[in-house]
Order: sequence, then C-alpha cells, then structure tokens
Amino acid sequence: MNAGSMATEIPVEKFGKCQCKTHHAKSILYQILNKERGSETKWHQQHHGPHHSMGSKGCSCTDRRRVVLKTPEATCRRASEVLLKTLTFIRNLPSFYHVPWEDQLVLIQHNWTPLFVLGMAQEGVDFDLREISAPSLLKKILLNQSLTASNELGSLSLGVSLVEVQRMKNLLWKFWDLDISAKEYAYLKGIILFNSGYHVLKCLPYVQILQQEARQALMEFISTTFHRNLSRFAWILQLIASLQDIDAHAIEELFFRPILGKATLNVLLLETLYIKPDCL
Repeated sequence: MNAGSMATEIPVEKFGKCQCKTHHAKSILYQILNKERGSETKWHQQHHGPHHSMGSKGCSCTDRRRVVLKTPEATCRRASEVLLKTLTFIRNLPSFYHVPWEDQLVLIQHNWTPLFVLGMAQEGVDFDLREISAPSLLKKILLNQSLTASNELGSLSLGVSLVEVQRMKNLLWKFWDLDISAKEYAYLKGIILFNSGYHVLKCLPYVQILQQEARQALMEFISTTFHRNLSRFAWILQLIASLQDIDAHAIEELFFRPILGKATLNVLLLETLYIKPDCL
C-alpha cells in the first residue's frame, strides 16, 4: 500500500466533519466498544463561509486532518505563475537591490510566504482539496503490517494540515471581499517585502523607511479614492499582518513539492533573484 492509494476524495457534505465524531461512528467495532454514535457537522457552515473555523472547538482530531490538492497539475501551474509574478515584482524594484545582499536574503526568507499568498489573492486563485488519511493502528494490526512497512509508509508525504490550508483560504476570501485594486496590491507588496519585523538587518533604518513610504502611499491612495475611509486602511493592514501567520512549509508542500521534488524553494527563490545563498 502506498500514499497514493490512501488519498480519497471526500464528498463535499462530509469534508468538514470532525473525524473523531463521524468516521469512528460508522465503525461497527467503535459502536460496540463505545455504544455511542457521532454527530455530524455541515460542511456548508465551515467551507462556504470564509470566516468560519474548521472543526469543532476543542476537537483533538482537527489538527491531524491532512489534505492535498484535488487538481494538482492545474493548481500548481497557477501557483507557479503567481510566484513568478511575485519574483518579477521584486526584481523590478531598484530600492530592493540597494539593500545589502545579506538583508535581501533575510527579507526574502521571511516574507516570501505572505507575498505569495497576497499574489494568490490578486490573481484570484482558488483551489479545491481532497482529504487523505493514514491507516489506523488497529488496521495495521489487523492487516499484520510489519514495522518496516509502517515506517516506510510514515516517511511518505501525507499532505498538509487542513487547519493551515483553511487559514490561508479564509484570508483569500477576506481579500476578495474587499475588492482590492491593483494599486493597493502594489503598495501592500512593498509593505510586506520591507517588513523587518524582529529580524536583524544591516540597513534596518533604510528598510523601515521603505516600508513607511509604501504604507504612506497606500494610506493616501485609500484616503483619496475612498473619501478618507481610513477604516479600510486599518482593515487591510490587519489582513496583511495575518498573512505572517501562514505556514511557509505548508505552502511549499501543497503547491510546490510536486514540482520541486526534494529541492528547497528558498534556494530556488534566492538563485532566481541572484542573491547569494552561501549561508543556507
């Protein structure tokens, strides 16, 4: 048995259900041992509304649910196009190349993920998922699988966390709800790219100035275009702050692992931007 044979497409109406309450509820063995039946949660409440959280609050199984792309070929192609456009944006910024290459390295390593997700929002890239599951310990025992086979199975990729992916999808929907313009996206990319955070930079004051200039330009554009509606400005800044919570590893595994194989996306990005990756 391989990982591919364990990937099953989950019907839409069942995809959002808590697995500890539904999958086991259908098991005859589970019913005999526990004499309980699980309750069901409608996927519509969790998937069709972008602001709903995944799974029941406090559910211990939610974080263990793993997903892969339903149409990896098409989605990975679109994701690659977004990444290429993101790199093109960076390469066309002279101010970025005025920063020492060591600082360029730090900025790319820590900010490529929110930049990529923002690019997905700008390009309107949505995607469907299918859930995969590893065989339970009981199933392994009943099938008399060897420890060697189990270890080999565990070494294979078993998708990414559903929670992480849903966090990204929720943010995408929030950006789309705001109907952000191309100019706003450009200013947002500048704010994100020059986000120094708590990272040590040789030219920290210069990078902070660049980010402040992008922030000021965004505020002036919103003030002029939306009749001084600065609540929009605050809401957008809150959204891009949330982008920092997106897991870079999950993004790499979901969208680029099928293309990269064992290669590392960080190295590819730095080489594409002609940044020396010696210290990686």
